[in-house]
Amino acid sequence: MAQPIESIAQLFYRAVEFDLPDALAAKRNGVYEPISHREMVAKVERLALAMATRGLKAGDHVAIMSENRPAWAILDFACAIQGLPDVTIYATLNDAQAAYILKDSQSRWVICSDRSQLDKVLAHWDRLPALQAAVLIDGELPAGTGRELILWSTLQAEGQAMEARRPEVRAWGEQRKATDVLTLIYTSGTTADPKGAVLTHGNLVSNVLSSLEAVPMDPGHRCLSFLPLTHIFERMAGQFLMFHIGAAIYYAESVATVAADMLVVQPTVLASVPRIYEKVYSKIYDGVASASLVKRLIFHWCMVAGRDVVSQLYRGESLGGWDGFRYRIARKLVFDKILARLGGKLRLAVSGGAPLGGKVMEFFWIVGVPILEGYGLTETSPVISINRYTEVLPGCVGRPLYKDWNGRPFVKIAVDGEILCQGPNIMVGYFNNEQATREAIDSDGYFHTGDIGHQDDQGRLYITDRKKELIVTSGGKKVAPQPIENMLKEDKYISQAVLIGDQRNFITALIVPNFDSLVRWAGYKKIPFTTHAELLQNPLVYAKVGSRLERVNEKLSNYERIKKMALLDQEMTLEGGQLTPSLKVKRRVVNQMYAAQIEEMYGEIRS
Repeated sequence: MAQPIESIAQLFYRAVEFDLPDALAAKRNGVYEPISHREMVAKVERLALAMATRGLKAGDHVAIMSENRPAWAILDFACAIQGLPDVTIYATLNDAQAAYILKDSQSRWVICSDRSQLDKVLAHWDRLPALQAAVLIDGELPAGTGRELILWSTLQAEGQAMEARRPEVRAWGEQRKATDVLTLIYTSGTTADPKGAVLTHGNLVSNVLSSLEAVPMDPGHRCLSFLPLTHIFERMAGQFLMFHIGAAIYYAESVATVAADMLVVQPTVLASVPRIYEKVYSKIYDGVASASLVKRLIFHWCMVAGRDVVSQLYRGESLGGWDGFRYRIARKLVFDKILARLGGKLRLAVSGGAPLGGKVMEFFWIVGVPILEGYGLTETSPVISINRYTEVLPGCVGRPLYKDWNGRPFVKIAVDGEILCQGPNIMVGYFNNEQATREAIDSDGYFHTGDIGHQDDQGRLYITDRKKELIVTSGGKKVAPQPIENMLKEDKYISQAVLIGDQRNFITALIVPNFDSLVRWAGYKKIPFTTHAELLQNPLVYAKVGSRLERVNEKLSNYERIKKMALLDQEMTLEGGQLTPSLKVKRRVVNQMYAAQIEEMYGEIRS
């Protein structure tokens, strides 16, 4: 019997025994070029040798500032084997934000994907006392910086010159323990400066193995990776777990090219945040809306046939009788064509990072893509709970990975409704921040998630909202914004929604319309406009979106109802600063950026 896996180093060497010809693949000149497991082992071991020869020792921190690419994974595994905790930095951060993490983490080396990333480092190097060297993956090194700059290709060449010493690297990997620090992942910092969650080999390994017990997966999968590897969800599910089961990992060129890349890669499994699934859902419905009357009628007939059996699909039951016959016809008429637009071979999707709307989940299950929604945080490696096959329930994030751990509940609900968790997946603490660690992990070892939720009599977990994001009106009523925002986003005319109302006497909303749907409707109504901003000034357009908002209001308690709204003419984005790298809304930033619109809704504009 094989020895149990305790470290990511052991996971790596066990996984390369699959000997895939395309363990990793990325585009070069528009064509996917594969890297085999054998090539990957060589690249990882050569890199580890070169870094060790240049003076890096176990325990030194190495930062990564790069978009997804094979070099990211190669570096990650080399660091894991050598015992170098890597510090992951989103490539989208500005130079000051990146410098803060480099300084706080005390990184000795930083690996940069290109000159734009390296320039961020060079601009602040004087204020980074621990930093000794920077490595550039693509491009040419600038001259005359007075800094130690190294090309990625140089490290590979140096490692190749020590080919005979490669067995030493495997020996280093055997020395890694579950308690060794694997990585520092900095939280998004929506409410304060980012904090570096310290995660061990054992944290990530336990999460990989327990997730696979909850959702078993066979070898032979092909995964399209497009969430940033800096994000814990992609790192665990899209890299370590996929590697462990022998899946081929193909990197999307960018989030913008995912639709085209899916047709080429034909993935069988997908891991994503809800925003991507929401965009696919909206895109398909927008396409239906512009189709002929006959095609629209066929689509809606098929969706009705799907909704009649979706509860059986959730439970994994066989579909017989008249309803099953109608659904099989619907598959052939419409749903198989939708699947073809997703590559044609997608068998499983996993959603995490934020709540997934019930209508979106229902849609994917109906068309033949089971989405299993899970829940977790960076500090929990990340998975705490996940929906299992045959147990899927929209609005629920499934049962926790364990019922108990070391004789105590793995998950419990505090008196105030906060979800608490203790177990093998919980971080060591926040790097160099004892106060924040004490605030996050109590004396009983339970991590306080900051999320409000409850469990039903089957142990299934439901998330209500973020504890710090609960809106408390001036009348003392508590309103959970996320469920209401999700209800709004399920409407075809609404793309994004942010509720406002803390310490105010009523609730309002900032709304970004779905302009594809809205522009099409404006065309039917012969409403003239030249820009989206001009379109939103039309009273008919405001009334149209308002009527969709009222549909949601009808389902809410009086104190939850949205009394006024402001329409925004541009989508909230990561680049615009309104979203975190994991595509969550930065509420403080949104409140500041749209202060004028918010004050106008409350009638408090001051000259």
